[in-house]
Amino acid sequence: MAINRRIGSILISAACLVVAGAVGWSFTAKSGGAPVAAATASPKSLGLSGLAIPRFVSLKADKVNVRRGPSSDHGVAWVFQRKGMPVEIVAESDNWRRIRDSDGEEGWILQNMLAGKRTASVAPWKMGETLPLHSAAEKASGLVAMMSAGVMAEVSTCSGEWCEISAGGYEGWIEQTMLWGVYPGEVVE
Repeated sequence: MAINRRIGSILISAACLVVAGAVGWSFTAKSGGAPVAAATASPKSLGLSGLAIPRFVSLKADKVNVRRGPSSDHGVAWVFQRKGMPVEIVAESDNWRRIRDSDGEEGWILQNMLAGKRTASVAPWKMGETLPLHSAAEKASGLVAMMSAGVMAEVSTCSGEWCEISAGGYEGWIEQTMLWGVYPGEVVE
């Protein structure tokens, strides 16, 4: 009898640790220096809204509360303070969207705080570096500017390999794999 209780206690403790670890990971997972969105992510399912999951959107306001769960009853985990910042929707629940940022952090945002406007962050995993913005969608084209990693840009179009973006008064083309806010191979029109 005592052995059965001890084994039961051990199993319950182990299950609690696994659940706690999974919950903790979902709020603290980091990218380890690489883009967090799956390298070959492509929409595979539809959410409650009828739109693809996962998908990229942007923040509609300068201050957006990110909550620990899909309701106003859940505490605020942190506050975004950058209008237009790209986020990835990874789940939906009623009027709430579970989002992931470029650092891999996840939380819930009320859907009316999100916009369909496509924006991207220039290689946030390469902080301290600069990347070329070209005059055409090819490496041999002229240089328009050097973009600092982490710069937020508006996305005009993407071919699947190159994206036309604008940021800081500059417009040009950058390799699609150097943006967080569009999927590799995704065509944006």
